[in-house]
Amino acid sequence: MVSQDQNIQTEQGEVSLLDIVNFVQESWKKLAVAVLVGATLGYANWNFLGSYNAELVLLNNKGTDLVSWRTLQKTLPNLAGQMVDENKVPEGQESLYRTLSDSSWWQKNAVPSYAMTRSDLKELASIAGLESSGANISSLTLSAAGPSKEKAIQNVIWAKDFALQGASYLAVKSLLSAQESQLISIGAEIEKKVNATQIELGYQQERLKSLEILAKRFPSEQKMISQVVDPKDSGAKYLPISTQIIAANTDINNSKETLERLKEQQAQMIVLSTWVKMASPLIMTNYNGITLTEQLLGQEAKLRATLNSADPRALVFVDGLRLSLLANDVRFTNGFEMNTAPSAKKKGMLKSTAGGMAAAFFLMLLVLLSQRLWASIKGSAKISGVQ
Repeated sequence: MVSQDQNIQTEQGEVSLLDIVNFVQESWKKLAVAVLVGATLGYANWNFLGSYNAELVLLNNKGTDLVSWRTLQKTLPNLAGQMVDENKVPEGQESLYRTLSDSSWWQKNAVPSYAMTRSDLKELASIAGLESSGANISSLTLSAAGPSKEKAIQNVIWAKDFALQGASYLAVKSLLSAQESQLISIGAEIEKKVNATQIELGYQQERLKSLEILAKRFPSEQKMISQVVDPKDSGAKYLPISTQIIAANTDINNSKETLERLKEQQAQMIVLSTWVKMASPLIMTNYNGITLTEQLLGQEAKLRATLNSADPRALVFVDGLRLSLLANDVRFTNGFEMNTAPSAKKKGMLKSTAGGMAAAFFLMLLVLLSQRLWASIKGSAKISGVQ
């Protein structure tokens, strides 16, 4: 009896190669049918539920460089998220903008192409090499998915529009932020210089009065020398009084000229302050940098009309402002060129079909093994009952 129990345990506890062969011979038809059904379901899933993927190539005509593009990859998702939160998204594009707010999308779906030699790659190891590598970005490839071919193409065009409009907006916003900082810091610095120059001018005028009094007291000392000497040197006080008077007048004239220049800068700060007040409301309401630039150019024209066009000094700020705005407009309207129409195709047929085959195969294998295990358990129960 003991020997028979050991044989039964051995038969139940071990799976021989013969058992595997028998199992395959008995079940291969069922597994083959399962694989065929899984492949059919996987293909059907790809055909009816799979999404299209559209690609669009933008040639880089000095629209961006490597450092700027790395910055845009981090800031554009934040801008898209901000627009979603503030309900500033164009109608019908809410889902796309939520996708664009994910920074990983820009890493996978906005891929720059480089045109670099081996020497260029060595230069990129340094910061200076990174900053000089702008021309090495030859193009940007954008891709977007959609349930249909038309929708995928529409999504990639919308993504392109957001990339250019958002990048332009961020550039304009950065310009305005720099102007606001300039208004605060440089304005205070100019005021400090004006006060210091006025104080120094007062001392210089007092020094001139003293020298003129000395000239009247010692008229015989009115001699001229041709030697060039700095009147601020310790030995300058021994120069003829007339020479010292000329030097003092020169210092006063220099201080007056400096004051005049500082006052012109203060006048420019007033123009800058007016401009910031005109531009700030537009920055807060329009996230389309291309149309925003057009609006700001209109505001610049209005500001220019209030200035004295006959005085070139009054137009220094608005001339520089207009140049910056036009450069930004050209950069994002002509800096990227879409010379071919976007294309779309459905990908992943093999992946979906293979996935269906694998899933069906393992599911059928699990069912068959479960049946074999259940039959084994029932057989063991019958044997135990007989004993």
